[in-house]
Amino acid sequence: MAQPKYKRILLKLGGESLCGKGQVGIDPQAVAYLADEIQAVKAHHVEIAIVIGGGNFWRGNDPYAKMIERATADYMGMLATVINSLALQDALEKRGMYTRVQTAIEMRAVAEPYIRRRAIRHLEKGRIVIFGAGTGNPFFTTDTAAALRAQEIDADVLLKATKVDGVYDKDPLKYPDAKKFERLSYNDAILMEQVQVMDNTALSLCMDNNLPIIVFDLAQPRSIERAVLGEPVGTIITKS
Repeated sequence: MAQPKYKRILLKLGGESLCGKGQVGIDPQAVAYLADEIQAVKAHHVEIAIVIGGGNFWRGNDPYAKMIERATADYMGMLATVINSLALQDALEKRGMYTRVQTAIEMRAVAEPYIRRRAIRHLEKGRIVIFGAGTGNPFFTTDTAAALRAQEIDADVLLKATKVDGVYDKDPLKYPDAKKFERLSYNDAILMEQVQVMDNTALSLCMDNNLPIIVFDLAQPRSIERAVLGEPVGTIITKS
C-alpha cells in the first residue's frame, strides 16, 4: 500500500456535500458516498479530523437569514453543522470507524465539548474527530473554523472539498475559458476577489502558520485519498 504524504489531515466539507442533488436537507446516498471516501483514506492509517458546514440547512446570505440579526443567524448556522456532524458520524460508525463529535457550543447530550488535548488524543487512538458548531462564535465562517482547528491539532494539511477541481481565475461553471491554477501562494489566493477560495481570515491564518491548503473536487472518486497520497489533485496553496 502506498505511503501517505500527510499523517494528520483536516478535511473541510461544505454542507451541500450531504444533500446530493437536492437543494436542502440530507441525502443518505450522498452521506454514504462521503463515508466511503473517508474510509478509503482511513485505510492508510491517516489521522482524520473533519469540519462540516451547514449550507444544506442554513446559509447566512439567504434572503430570510439577512432579515435576522447577524449573531442569531450565525448561531442557527452553527446548529446546522451539528446536525450534519451527527449524520456523518452515523455513516462512518456503520462502516466500523470509531468517531467522536466535538462541538464548540456545549450540548453534552449529543456530543463532547471541544477540548484540544482530548481531540488530539482521539486522533492518536485512531478515531475520526468531527468538529461541529464552527468556532462557537458568530461572524466567523466554517472555513475559518477549519483553519483554526487545523492549527490547534497540528494537522499537516487542510483539504477543502468543493464542486470544482481546483482554483480558477474565474468561475469555470460560467466561463469555459477559465484558467486553472495548479499552485497558488497565500497572497495570490487572498487577492483573487473574483473567485472566493476561502474567506480571508482562514487564508491568513493558514499563511501565518504555513499550513498548506489543497482545493479539490469531492465528486471525483478517491480524490481525498489521492490528495493524501501526494498525487496532483486540484490546486495547492502554499507560501510560495
